[in-house]
Amino acid sequence: MRRLPPLGALRAFEAGARHLSFTRAANELCVTQAAISHQVRQLEDWLGVRLFARRGHALALTPEGAAYLPELTEALDRMAAATQRLRRRTDGPLRLTVLPSFAMCWLVPRLGRFRALHPQIDLRLTTTAELWNFANEGFDLAIRSGLGRWQGLRADLIARENLSPVCSPDLAAGPLPLREPADLRNATLLHDTPRSGWARWLAHAGITGVDAGAGIAFDDAGLVLQAAAEGQGIALGRLTLAAAALQAGRLVQPFETVLPNDYSYWLAYPRLVLERPEAVAFRDWLLAEARKGAAFESSPN
Repeated sequence: MRRLPPLGALRAFEAGARHLSFTRAANELCVTQAAISHQVRQLEDWLGVRLFARRGHALALTPEGAAYLPELTEALDRMAAATQRLRRRTDGPLRLTVLPSFAMCWLVPRLGRFRALHPQIDLRLTTTAELWNFANEGFDLAIRSGLGRWQGLRADLIARENLSPVCSPDLAAGPLPLREPADLRNATLLHDTPRSGWARWLAHAGITGVDAGAGIAFDDAGLVLQAAAEGQGIALGRLTLAAAALQAGRLVQPFETVLPNDYSYWLAYPRLVLERPEAVAFRDWLLAEARKGAAFESSPN
């Protein structure tokens, strides 16, 4: 019979000892600093020895802690590797969580090409704009918009995002044509989230006299592009998502002014996921598809 301390206490000590910081250990394990400190004290009480020597604000290992750390790190690494190998054998589908707008406008139209290349891969796609937890929600990969910095995850850049007005061809050439940015005073503005986009673009273009808050608001970038294609107004389009509609002529880009967005699209995942050949195949295909479209998506139409 094995007599072992609580696994949570072991993980807290190992992370704290590796970083020599309870704060960084808490960030890694997604708990509070107080929780790390409590679990380390619990482990020290269980073992009957002190593992850390606290010298003011500095943290150092005792000789007992220094001897314990490498063997514990090796044991946890072996547990993680064994778990990942088991997941690869038993998990089956490759599970992907994607922003609804990115799925609708960019990913789904291309998935037939992925299927043709990898018919043996069972891909399960879930759309949500919410944050996610890989450990608890069972996803292998995620496509999100952001700065590319998520704690404990690797992030590969899919596409930089640029914003520019887009509308239907009929609207651009209609009774109140859109020949220059100042003509937006006569147009219905379509907004997605966040609604600050139009104000930023107008300032970037040097346009005044346009009410940047007026118009119709949507909570999804794909919906705002659909409304624009149907002639309901002019949208500040995310060109990565609007590229297919622009190429097909369902949308036009009446002005050349493009505003680089702070956020970009990323593929995020735990590093161990790359031990799954299916995940590597999807990542490589996705990034190759993104490179194909980069030149068109960044140029005015």
